[in-house]
Amino acid sequence: MPIEFLKKPWSEEESLSCLDEDIRRWFTRKFKTLTPPQRYSFKLISEGKNVIITAPTGSGKTFSAFMVILSELFKLSKEKRLEDKVYCVYVSPLRALDNDIYKNLMMPLGEISKEMEHIKEIRIGIRTGDITPYEKQKQLRKPPHILITTPESLAIILNSRRFVEKLKDIRWVVVDEIHELASSKRGVHLTLTLERLQEMCKKEFVRIGLGATLHPIEEAAKFLVGFKDGEP
Repeated sequence: MPIEFLKKPWSEEESLSCLDEDIRRWFTRKFKTLTPPQRYSFKLISEGKNVIITAPTGSGKTFSAFMVILSELFKLSKEKRLEDKVYCVYVSPLRALDNDIYKNLMMPLGEISKEMEHIKEIRIGIRTGDITPYEKQKQLRKPPHILITTPESLAIILNSRRFVEKLKDIRWVVVDEIHELASSKRGVHLTLTLERLQEMCKKEFVRIGLGATLHPIEEAAKFLVGFKDGEP
C-alpha cells in the first residue's frame, strides 16, 4: 500500500462539509477556525482512508481523528440505524490518556445531544484492567459505540467470544501515541492484535494513527497498517 504525503490542506469549507450539519453547527460555534491537522484529516477520514496525524500537543489531534467519526455516528442515530455494537476502537498505551480522551469526547456529545434530544444516545466506554466485572457485563449488554482501551486490554477482549460479536462491524481504529508504541514490544503485540481483529471483522476498518513526533513517519505508517501478502 503506497504512502502518500499531503502537501496542501483542504480549505475550511471543504473540510467542514464532511461533517453532519448539526455537528458542523456545534463545531463552528465552539471553535473559531479549524487547526491545520483538522484541515488535513477530515476529508481523508470521511473517504475511508488510513491516516497518520503528527502534530504538537494542543493542536487539535483528538478532534482531527474523532469529529468525522462522531459525525457518522450522529447520522446513523438520526436515521435510526445506530445499532448496539462497537463502531470505533481507540487504543492508547496510557490509561491516564484513556480517561482524558473519554472526557474530551463526552463534552461534545453532551452539548450536541442537548440540542438533538430525539436521537439515540451515543455511548463511549473505557475497557482497561481497572473496570469491574459488573461494568464488563454492562458493556456486553449495551456495548459502547466508541471503545477506549489499551493494547493489552484489547488483546484480552479478543479472547471473549461473546464480546467479539460486538466488534465484527468496526469501522475505525484510532491508535494514539503511535510514536511510543511503534518501537516497543507493546507495539509488536498491538500489531498482532490489530491483525487478529481485522480477521474477525467483516470489512477492512480505517486506521488512524496519532503522534506528536514521528520519525521516520514511513515506518510508523507501516506499523499502523500492517502487512498483506508480505508487503506493507
